Amino acid sequence: MLKWLRRSEPKEVPAATLGPLQIVKPWARSSSTEPGVAGGYMTVINEGESDRLVSATCAAAGSVDIQAIRVKGPVLEMRKAAEGIVIPPANQQVFKPRGYHLLLGGLTAPLAAGARLPVTLAFEKAGSVTVDFAVEAPGPVGQATLSSS
Repeated sequence: MLKWLRRSEPKEVPAATLGPLQIVKPWARSSSTEPGVAGGYMTVINEGESDRLVSATCAAAGSVDIQAIRVKGPVLEMRKAAEGIVIPPANQQVFKPRGYHLLLGGLTAPLAAGARLPVTLAFEKAGSVTVDFAVEAPGPVGQATLSSS
């Protein structure tokens, strides 16, 4: 009976599953300041051993870098995560604006809001999976964006 009383919201349906990994809420948006550049965001849930996102590719982009943000006083610096991003065991890693994210450069065409953008994610242990990222309109990074995951 206690389980019934402690019911939580239903789990998010993953956009893709790869072994113990689930990719939830993948989305992308063009930069509002740099044409030909977009950000890719998602949550990776890991129900198994530690893994690492080591690379990503996209046919619509000349390059896809895994980026991290470093805060130096009032300034934010983006830097390429050359070793990839660890997905902790029995945990999740959130990729969001002003945090870990995918940087898609050299886009072959502008991204249209409402379209789907296939991105292939490569993990060290689990392998590779292609995920459709929902394209959203460009916009400023604000509190609502930062708090959503």
